[in-house]
Amino acid sequence: MPALTVEQAAEYLHLHPVTVCDKARAGDLPAAKVGKRWLFLQVDLDEWLRSQYQPRALQGVTTGRAMQCHSSNAKTACFIGSNSPSTEDEYRKALGLTTGKPPRNTTTGARRSCGSKAASA
Repeated sequence: MPALTVEQAAEYLHLHPVTVCDKARAGDLPAAKVGKRWLFLQVDLDEWLRSQYQPRALQGVTTGRAMQCHSSNAKTACFIGSNSPSTEDEYRKALGLTTGKPPRNTTTGARRSCGSKAASA
């Protein structure tokens, strides 16, 4: 089982050599750095490539992890809005709280126009 260079691994995986180096450096792609060179085993690349398959493509193949079913035929009710008042509104009415306009932004003290300073003498 010969080791592949970065260029050979990139060609095998149909990736750019820089991408292969980046993935190897990050630990996303199985590789060994021997001296100043990255080396790859084709068996490891095959296994890594299989791990990239979408779960749907692995039908009938069981792996160590359990697969979740993300769909069902169950009918669910669609709640977009409600015609009845919310519980919060009922509490507000029961407690006599107002639901009027929110308070305006006001400042305390005298109002100054932009850029002018109070006269100092």
